[in-house]
Amino acid sequence: MFRGKKYTESAKKIEKGVLYDTADAMDLVVKTATAKFDETVELHVKLGVDSRHADQQVRGAIVLPHGTGRTQRVLVFAKGDKAEAAKEAGADFVGEMDLVQKIQSENWFDYDVVVASPDMMGVVGRLGKVLGPKGLMPSPKAGTVTPDVAKAVKEIKAGKVEYRLDKTNIIHCPIGKVSFGPEKLTENFNALMGAIIKAKPAAAKGQYVRSCVTATTMGPGVKINAAKLV
Repeated sequence: MFRGKKYTESAKKIEKGVLYDTADAMDLVVKTATAKFDETVELHVKLGVDSRHADQQVRGAIVLPHGTGRTQRVLVFAKGDKAEAAKEAGADFVGEMDLVQKIQSENWFDYDVVVASPDMMGVVGRLGKVLGPKGLMPSPKAGTVTPDVAKAVKEIKAGKVEYRLDKTNIIHCPIGKVSFGPEKLTENFNALMGAIIKAKPAAAKGQYVRSCVTATTMGPGVKINAAKLV
């Protein structure tokens, strides 16, 4: 795979085969960022579970101490007082059947997170085939199906992130921006990893955290010593 000169130079700063302590890894990930924009720092965690089994699913959400550095666009399915409360909390789009029709007819996806009050799930369920594959379907586990939609909106705007396994048993999640600096990134990392470790399924056997890698949008990966995390 062809890599640009900047990437190659950055990769030289990372020792092959070395598992770094968290603080050192965050320091390196900031130093190896070379893009002209403020790159997102992402975390990739491979877990020793099998996501095909319902009792080994790992999914949840957490408000990062320093947010993600990105403003999330929130769509809320609610009516009456809940709809008004969602608007006051800063939701970008609020509606009922009108939004369902817009998504179905226009293939509309100008939002990052979908929240719904429980009484709206009968309506939202019709969008399962559309929202599901994009990871946008509201879920009680992620705190996006809730009677308190206003609180959910505020938390998302404050930097709440959802973590969930993909088909290869890896969690991919943003933990901030390069401009945060190593200390804030470390605090966000610790908060997210704490939540993932706490969410360990009872059915999980053997080593839970198999590998842990952090990288910027355009930069090389830095391996973190997973043994020190559990």
